[in-house]
Amino acid sequence: MTFPEFPQPEPGEVLLVGTSYQDGKAQWDDLLDGIGGRREDGALVLGDARVRLRLAEDPAWDFLHGGNVSALVPGDRASLPPVVVLADMTVAYGGEGPLLVDLVAIPGRGVRVPSARLGEILAVLQTGVLTFDDLVREMDIYGMYQGGRGRPAFPAPTAPAPRDFPALPSTEGVLLVRTSFDDEDGWRALLDELGGVDKDGWVGSDLDPDEIDVDEYPLTALVVDDPAFEGLEAGSVPALVPPKDHAPMVVLADARTFTDPGRPLISVDLYDTPGQPAVLPCRMVGSMACNLEIANMDFVDFVAEEGVQPWW
Repeated sequence: MTFPEFPQPEPGEVLLVGTSYQDGKAQWDDLLDGIGGRREDGALVLGDARVRLRLAEDPAWDFLHGGNVSALVPGDRASLPPVVVLADMTVAYGGEGPLLVDLVAIPGRGVRVPSARLGEILAVLQTGVLTFDDLVREMDIYGMYQGGRGRPAFPAPTAPAPRDFPALPSTEGVLLVRTSFDDEDGWRALLDELGGVDKDGWVGSDLDPDEIDVDEYPLTALVVDDPAFEGLEAGSVPALVPPKDHAPMVVLADARTFTDPGRPLISVDLYDTPGQPAVLPCRMVGSMACNLEIANMDFVDFVAEEGVQPWW
């Protein structure tokens, strides 16, 4: 799947892009009502005119993911605002606030903000009083900036700025990416625990259905074992996932996978709050992937809350 480039915003404008459509029409009316403001020359002017949202609507952007946004922004990045705002499926069907996608510090990661505060937050982002890292540090387990539903036990990393990584493989399956290369024996033990790697590079692809524990469903994933991804962190992942054959989830095996009990892995949200991590014991990641695939649970159901014992 390919997406057309976004329109070029006027100086000082921020793009508000519709990415959820019904009968060819962007599903953002409730969001626009919640944002407020006045229409002026195709833009939505908020507050005392410090913020102008340029509305961008094209059914070709239906199901566009936040991580793929930065590749569609035209022109010189230095002259653009620090974020793009998405009115996505979560806005259309969940009633949550719009998704702000980082274009500067770690392109592709996202944070949600309350609709009524969008103008205020964009104004201080544009002046540099607030940074995207500030938004990430203050988001709740649902990815909402200053939300009141608990702080994540494993917050998304904010610094240092990422280096360039290659694109991840294009696949409709889960990706298991090795990001730490100091313990070869530990890596081999992890792969063995997941059922071993087949000739095509997949773990868990040849399991006996009669031996599957449905409470701890095995992980099926394409293995990415490439030193080019050493040090990759959750926030940088969404921008590396190709829009074609978009992976449902990316799982990282970092240094703690080989030192901490339970071989914890980092699952990365690619949809609701791109770049948000959920750190889970190895035995739980397959169940997470299965439940997300059948829409039985949401990503947030696996995000550990600070000070609260996880259900698993």
